[in-house]
Amino acid sequence: MVPSRGLRALCSVLLVGVSARLALGFYLPGLAPVSFCEEKERQRGSEIELFVNRLDSVESVLPYEYRAFDFCTVESENRPSENLGQVLFGERIEPSPYKVSISQVQRYKDARLRNRSLLGNTGIVDNMPVTWCYNVEDKQKFCNPGFPIGCYVTGSGQPKDACVHIFSTQDTFYIFNHVNITIYYHKVENDGAEARLVAAKMEPKSFKNVDCSGPPMDLSNKFTGELKIPYTYTVDFVENKEIRWASRWDYILESMPHTNIQWFSIMNSLVIVLFLSGMVAMIMLRTLHKDIARYNQMDSVEDAQEEFGWKLVHGDIFRPPRKGMLLSVFLGSGTQIFIMTFITLFLACLGFLSPANRGALMTCAVVLWVLLGAPAGYVAARLYKSFGGEKWKTNVLLTAFLCPGIVFTDFFVMNLILWGEGSSAAMPFGTLVAILALWFCVSVPLTFVGAYFGFKKRGIEHPVRTNQIPRQIPEQSFYTRPLPGIIMGGILPFGCIFIQLFFILNSIWSHQMYYMFGFLFLVFIILVITCSEATILLCYFHLCAEDYHWQWRSFLTSGFTAAYFLVYAIHYFFSKLQITGLASTILYFGYTMIMALIFFLFTGTIGFFACFWFVTKIYSVVKVD
Repeated sequence: MVPSRGLRALCSVLLVGVSARLALGFYLPGLAPVSFCEEKERQRGSEIELFVNRLDSVESVLPYEYRAFDFCTVESENRPSENLGQVLFGERIEPSPYKVSISQVQRYKDARLRNRSLLGNTGIVDNMPVTWCYNVEDKQKFCNPGFPIGCYVTGSGQPKDACVHIFSTQDTFYIFNHVNITIYYHKVENDGAEARLVAAKMEPKSFKNVDCSGPPMDLSNKFTGELKIPYTYTVDFVENKEIRWASRWDYILESMPHTNIQWFSIMNSLVIVLFLSGMVAMIMLRTLHKDIARYNQMDSVEDAQEEFGWKLVHGDIFRPPRKGMLLSVFLGSGTQIFIMTFITLFLACLGFLSPANRGALMTCAVVLWVLLGAPAGYVAARLYKSFGGEKWKTNVLLTAFLCPGIVFTDFFVMNLILWGEGSSAAMPFGTLVAILALWFCVSVPLTFVGAYFGFKKRGIEHPVRTNQIPRQIPEQSFYTRPLPGIIMGGILPFGCIFIQLFFILNSIWSHQMYYMFGFLFLVFIILVITCSEATILLCYFHLCAEDYHWQWRSFLTSGFTAAYFLVYAIHYFFSKLQITGLASTILYFGYTMIMALIFFLFTGTIGFFACFWFVTKIYSVVKVD
């Protein structure tokens, strides 16, 4: 399997009952090893196809196709098929003019480049990214998927990106017009004639002369006109007996010094979880146990009148909330997102959605979201019926169209900008129609089916009766008022995920590879526990202050984590990214708003159901005459 040994070890701890031997006993679909040999009649023969992916830049979130610039291209029909996830991420893989054969070394030259936009190119060999490895601090080697096609030294003499410590002429572009391609392989056991590729690296160079000599290929920023640039490359094959095919991605993953930071984040989050668990346990085992025992021993109404706190609001605790229609719709959509996220991360942790299976993660998430319309409709209808609602048609329509409609509208506007900029991330019209067909023809009918069973079933039976006249809520202190409690409730869940959030944003906006699904699955579990426990604690404090409006408050308390996510995303934009241009800025914040909305529904749903369980649990043991 493709995931690293450390990732497989972490997943084996998380997924109890899954045998490591069983996981290693099969190859994932499309990821079976391919053997190369000099005899052309055996499998794919000696020719190694080198594909090119999208072109990215650190100063823009707009990816472009390889053909968008005047690089040498080849007319070939052997273009890999793209799944939905690859289309959404703008990965347009196509053949390259690089000719690589395992039997001989090739050299190719004479390319033209009229554009001076210095982007990063990504190559793919045998479904494995071609990496550019260079030394960073403490002489540690960092391998970056892809390689630069040039760099720039500013007018003040400050080198940017790949020009650091290499070139220094002011206000000058440097073109990397030569690459040394090194392909590592190992021979197949019991068959010395076949070889499997285990690594592919590229080292960009800059030369003015065709024979790869002389000064670097520089280009003044004031240059005008057309410039012909010769492009050359060399290929070397190196046998490596240590790297096996199953662990060939490890050299990329191990070069990224993130593991120690991840474990520190996990330990920090676990401390928060243990603290909250201790607080909840103390409330459940000590405070509530004593209160309930004393409450059940009351013999007269006079004794009950002397009680205070959460025991006095039992007649109003299940009173339907205001805007119950909207709350039920949010909870239905949140349930859909929660189940989708759990299944997707579970499959990713097993290795089915590894980085080698490009686009599989997004494809799986979209398909699951479409198929989970039934749980969304069921939960929304069931809760709306328990709130006493009767407009079931409106409830079903809002569940099917409100939140998905907001996301699709935002996405469509962003896609219009990508269309206008000619980016490869722009979704083709046919794919857009296909997504709409999945939404209207699959998700919406399933939502109606789920809502039918939700309304057909009896309403949720509450453990206590609701009084006809609402109880007056006493004046609250500052800390038990709605807004301060909601703001405080999102701090602890966000503190558990912000380090993981940094790596996720890096993978999305800084063109880095994300592979730590084992850590992400563990953080997902910690986030669910933290949101639940923080909401339960604040809910108990509010009930003790005789405030029984817990439904919306529990949803917003946990959901406010999304507000901190949004603030952090804004900080990340101004402090970590070098994005310039109005289109890129709009795209960043447009997609960030989609992620914030999804995160809001996800965390808010966790908080509501945790608080619902807590309230039902404590009032189910109270004797009410």
